Amino acid sequence: MKIESHVPHAPPTVAIHRKPGVSMSLKDFADEYTRYRTMGEKAIAQVSDDGLNRILAPNGNSIAMIVHHVGGNLASRFTDFLTTDGEKPWRDRDSEFADGPFTRTQVLQIWNNGFRALEAALASLTDADTTRTVTIRGVPLTVHEALCRSLAHTANHVGQIILLARIVAQNEWQWISIPKGRSAEYNANPVHEKGSAR
Repeated sequence: MKIESHVPHAPPTVAIHRKPGVSMSLKDFADEYTRYRTMGEKAIAQVSDDGLNRILAPNGNSIAMIVHHVGGNLASRFTDFLTTDGEKPWRDRDSEFADGPFTRTQVLQIWNNGFRALEAALASLTDADTTRTVTIRGVPLTVHEALCRSLAHTANHVGQIILLARIVAQNEWQWISIPKGRSAEYNANPVHEKGSAR
């Protein structure tokens, strides 16, 4: 009897045929970063100082640790974005996952420092720069590719922050996205679809 392997195979490469000139603009990226930053900050605000440092599983990460990682990643990637490798020699990635504890002030400072580096880099670019080449750990990427990669990384970790915050929050949870049972109400006023002004 033939036994089928359940080991997942690498997904096939999908050929995308993009129309000339059609891609995310820098404003699109800025709006999405702002949207995820706002969601993360709304989640962090609902957690106590102790909750920021709670680790819920062996070898897991606390909200504070994830914030350190996001902030450290953004600072490294976007400091001197066009002229130096995105993995800076001064970055100590492993230290971003130190257990802590960390104060709320420390957590927000690292978070804000990362986003300041990102915002400064975006402000210095034009849409014409998206085809230029940058490197991350010596691997060449277009600016557009690097931004897509970074935005996906940030969104992934913001989702983790929200999930952990939902678990450890002690007070009634204030919904960040669409509350349960209120989709029709939201659809009539979809306020979260674009990055909000900070």
